[in-house]
Amino acid sequence: MRIERFEFDAAYIQRLVSADPETERHFTEYFGRLLTVKLRSRLRTAAQVEDAKQETFVRVLTALKEKGGIQAAGSLGAYVNSVCNFVLFEMYRGGARTTPLGDEYDEMDTREGSESTLIAGEEREKVREALATLPQRDKDLLRWVFFEERNKDEICRELGIDRDYLRVLLHRAKNQFRTKFAELSR
Repeated sequence: MRIERFEFDAAYIQRLVSADPETERHFTEYFGRLLTVKLRSRLRTAAQVEDAKQETFVRVLTALKEKGGIQAAGSLGAYVNSVCNFVLFEMYRGGARTTPLGDEYDEMDTREGSESTLIAGEEREKVREALATLPQRDKDLLRWVFFEERNKDEICRELGIDRDYLRVLLHRAKNQFRTKFAELSR
């Protein structure tokens, strides 16, 4: 599937902020196709893919409408991708807490349910393995931001860095994690 690249400008962002129906339709169709391609390789079901897409759209549109919004219209695609990555981390983390175990699962124990649980367990194990291969600083950073949801200013103070450099470190750590996770998923 080939998707024609679209150049975003300040007028487009303003139309999104103003809730222009045609612009919102374009936004959800354009990014919907891109996110579907990305999410299919990372999530098990079509429902999870759809949930992740919708959550990403809601968060991006909400952020655009907040004071400050996105400063550079050309960065909209990267912002949507980053929000989607965060939603994925939350889904992975949430899956670890909500997967039924033990007696509660006995009455749901069907072939399909058992396979889903097995796949979820394998996914969590791959996440753990991928994290284990990262340098300690990257592991700490990902844990603090995505699992403990610590304040980024607090993290900056602890590491003795500014917010811009934290963004760089976090980007690098996420890329290393993605690479390791992809290798383990093959």
